[in-house]
Amino acid sequence: MLNPSDFGAIWLTLKLAGLTTLILLVVGTPLAWWLARTRSRLKGPIGAVVALPIVLPPTVLGFYLLIIMGPNGPVGQFTQWAGMGLLPFTFGGLVVASVFYSLPFVVQPIQNAFEALGDRPLEAAATLGARPIDAFFSVAVPLAKPGFLTATVLGFAHTVGEFGVVLMIGGNIPDKTRVVSVQIYDHVEALEYAQAHWLAGGMVIFSFLVLAALYTLNPTGKKK
Repeated sequence: MLNPSDFGAIWLTLKLAGLTTLILLVVGTPLAWWLARTRSRLKGPIGAVVALPIVLPPTVLGFYLLIIMGPNGPVGQFTQWAGMGLLPFTFGGLVVASVFYSLPFVVQPIQNAFEALGDRPLEAAATLGARPIDAFFSVAVPLAKPGFLTATVLGFAHTVGEFGVVLMIGGNIPDKTRVVSVQIYDHVEALEYAQAHWLAGGMVIFSFLVLAALYTLNPTGKKK
């Protein structure tokens, strides 16, 4: 059965995934819009940077984030100067690392949805006198709803399943940085296989339900 430490890890994981997904939707939407509409030569390099966490080992990403946010890194020096202390081994550090690690899983579905719109809906809105910002919120965003749904589900689920990045940045501090994936690792390391089964089985069920809901509710997923 689950113990209080397990429930603490579950709550921390859900809080981390929820906050990360919210931040990614706010930050990722304008980035996805720019990538979908721009003709700049920077589109390729920036798109590659966004997609980098898909192919980069999580420990590599976590290592460099740890260096950047450490006492001698540029982010670490800034946070210390601002009186915020250091981000590594804190919940805030987990959020920052999770935003970078899950970025492509939010940006790419939204970008694909924006690209699928084409120019006609926006041109029609312009002929009716809509300003670009009005056309974006009243036309582009509603029509890209399936992309936002996919991005929200994938961003949340991917953050829940993190291990390498959160372990590098957050360590293993109970009720502060110990998420479910790290808790499972602790149970296995201590040969507590029964408790590991409870958490791991819950993760399997959660992943299946998330994907089933995505493919059932998302019209794009049905067409494919």
